Amino acid sequence: MKASAFVYPWDVNGDPDAARRIAALGVEQVTLASAYHSTRALTPRHPRHRIVTAEHAAVLYPTDDRWTGRELRPYAAGSWAPGDAYGEAAGALADAGLDVHTWVVLAHSSRLGAEHPDTSVVNAYGDRYPWAPCIAQPATRAYLVDLAAEAAVRPGARGTELESLGWYGLTHLHAHDKTGAIGLGDAGQYLMALCFCPSCRAGYEGRGLGPDELAATVRAALEPLWRGEPDHGGWAGVEKALGDEKAGLTRAWREETARTLQEAAVAAVRAAAPAGFQVVLHADPVSYHVGANPGVDPAHILSVADGVVVPCTGGAGLLTPFAEAGGAGGSGAVLAANFVVVSGMGGSPGTLAADAKRAAGLGATELRLYHAGLASDADLDSVRDALARR
Repeated sequence: MKASAFVYPWDVNGDPDAARRIAALGVEQVTLASAYHSTRALTPRHPRHRIVTAEHAAVLYPTDDRWTGRELRPYAAGSWAPGDAYGEAAGALADAGLDVHTWVVLAHSSRLGAEHPDTSVVNAYGDRYPWAPCIAQPATRAYLVDLAAEAAVRPGARGTELESLGWYGLTHLHAHDKTGAIGLGDAGQYLMALCFCPSCRAGYEGRGLGPDELAATVRAALEPLWRGEPDHGGWAGVEKALGDEKAGLTRAWREETARTLQEAAVAAVRAAAPAGFQVVLHADPVSYHVGANPGVDPAHILSVADGVVVPCTGGAGLLTPFAEAGGAGGSGAVLAANFVVVSGMGGSPGTLAADAKRAAGLGATELRLYHAGLASDADLDSVRDALARR
């Protein structure tokens, strides 16, 4: 199976050995960030720094004139990725013999929410999630589609991976996060992710749901969780909380909203890209899930994109619905198993060879390794050994 390692531009720029070192892992491809959210990242081998603080979500290249005069537009990076940081890193990685694909984070930007609060998801209590743009809002959708096209199709890139192309919710790993005191399972996370901004309220009304009544029902359903009662979890828990009809109507609204955005973004990327440009999405096969790997209908997304990248560190079981929907074997679809290979972040690089074999048995056609820049030397040694045994 072809393997690709995730990389940030600051892992490469200023380190003359970085591209060669990444190629020596045995990967054929890198997935290089071109648009990314705020982060604080370790760079354990860089000759000039050890910590990079990306203060806000930003594009890591110079934007073009499509954004002139628009209120919603991407932010330039600061000193952590100046100028065309993406292009500089992409050139070095390509010179080392690696195929370069862009890594584009879309509906996840705390700065956008801070400066344009009306773009954010609003929960049933009226709290805004500034990290989570509401993908039902027309202006936000237009911004995300254009950002996808521009950030994906960078010079020399052979494909792209679109992350966070769907609904985001409560879970965020925000700075100094203090939201873990109550254990929210699938049902609680879904209820806390339901948006009540004006666009979503209109969407509910269009399906026969009174938004005020729905918000009250959501708050009442969450009340036992705040008292410490268990989350019943799963979709059955959502149906129990809201009633089957209300649950189904909210899910239908959200799934249609995400699905049409994904279709528009992929179409925009393809319209801007050269022939043969690969477009894959980070995705979860449970369609009501939210986050960096938003929930999708496997059969639908494989009819829209060239494939998916599926989180597998907790086990490779999420691959199965995509494989059953046609994302394996002779279909030509990419079904990439994504493994964290940073032991300090919960990954298990020492078991990568066995994990990859299991993933292949479940239909995976490629590997994704998170993350070549963050991993220790010992972690990278394990990755190199595992890839040598493919």
